[in-house]
Amino acid sequence: MRYTKQIFIMLSLFVIATSFKITVDNTQQEVIEVSSIAELKTYINVDSVKVKLAAGNYQIDDAKKIRFLEFTGNNTHFDLKGARFMVDTKLFSRKDLESSNDGNDMYCVIEVSGKNVMLEGLYIETYGDTPGKQSKNKIFNVVGEDVTLKNIEIRTAGSSPWGYGSLYGLGGGDVRKMNGIRVGYPAKNAKLIGCKVHMRAMGHAIFLQGSENTLIEDCHVDGLLRTTNAILKETSGYMFDKGFYATKPKHKHKPGYVEGTIIGLDGKILPGEIISLSEDGIRMYPEYNGHKTLNTTVKNCTVTQMRRGICTGLSTSGDKIIDCVVRDCVATGYNIGNADTVINCSADAKYAEAFCVPYTDAKGAHVEMTILDSRGGLANNLLAKINGSGHEIIIKTADPDYIPENLEIKLSVWESYGNFSKDAVMHVTDIKLENQTNTKVLLYPGTKNPQIESVGEVVKVPSRE
Repeated sequence: MRYTKQIFIMLSLFVIATSFKITVDNTQQEVIEVSSIAELKTYINVDSVKVKLAAGNYQIDDAKKIRFLEFTGNNTHFDLKGARFMVDTKLFSRKDLESSNDGNDMYCVIEVSGKNVMLEGLYIETYGDTPGKQSKNKIFNVVGEDVTLKNIEIRTAGSSPWGYGSLYGLGGGDVRKMNGIRVGYPAKNAKLIGCKVHMRAMGHAIFLQGSENTLIEDCHVDGLLRTTNAILKETSGYMFDKGFYATKPKHKHKPGYVEGTIIGLDGKILPGEIISLSEDGIRMYPEYNGHKTLNTTVKNCTVTQMRRGICTGLSTSGDKIIDCVVRDCVATGYNIGNADTVINCSADAKYAEAFCVPYTDAKGAHVEMTILDSRGGLANNLLAKINGSGHEIIIKTADPDYIPENLEIKLSVWESYGNFSKDAVMHVTDIKLENQTNTKVLLYPGTKNPQIESVGEVVKVPSRE
């Protein structure tokens, strides 16, 4: 009887455990399999669904609204691995499409406004060279809370005039962009994980406007560069028709400076310069409609051949950049600002400074920067530029030969990226700089109480007055 009772108890426990497992399994979302864009659309505004789109090529050449696909449902997961969206750029100039109700007239392929949404595995590209109706065109617009884009790959095309980067301005006039991923207000806790953006159009790859607590991790951005020598060889096209004149720069302290490239005071393109055909790799804007961009972390990301690589300097909250690599950018590798923390990052200085802290009101930045091989560069003599106060900066390199002798570290200077306020006074105050390289450090007027340890020579530059 004793053994019979034990067996009965064991069987009862097994039944209870089995029943519990069944109960748990019944709470799991059933995967809904779809095989067309039309089927996918039936679920993008439904809550609590898990949808798998069959692998294959999908054409997006028609839309009803300026946001072609709007993911508004909450607590959803869209498995798009193996799916390839081909998007006709003609949609971005369609004037008959219905506007959005948020007052923002930007066109985009996919907007995610739901809460707790994951899109994973999609490859998406635009095709055709039809420029959009305006310069706010983009592939993704993330405005929801707790949204994750995972292993998304993007290839952009369809900007105008293509091939000249920022030489004709940043928007308006003839300039029509095709941006990659925007994370904007009211987005909170967005995550971009393992995403790739191949910029083959004028525009930013990944940019933030008024979002909070964004994580950008294991992401890759690449663009294309072009020399002005190649442009000057053109025998037809947009710039040829304009006599190789670009938009004239207007800043009195930086005559001829256009986003990392020097042109003539009359606007004429000069030989021996280099441009990025796109804009920034990963970039923060300070705010959107009064809502500040706050608390961004960029981790283990790479950016190559863009205008600026990673640009947190325009956000004032103090952002974190960790274990990132930037190569071959033409305005600056890293644009660092107020209270930013840069840990174990690296960049070269082939075409622009490896990093800059350009803003005179920036305080308390912490920077650990390793200089990569900067030989064979063009149109640059600056390794780093520093303004502001209270910073702690360490500059090092794995090989002294990586840094050409003409490169310099400069404090309290106008030149290169940043400082566009006509009333700004260049200064560096109470900073700690540890220069472990042979690069010369130049202290321009306005430098006060620096604590400098340097392998390279430290030179105080006299005032020109």
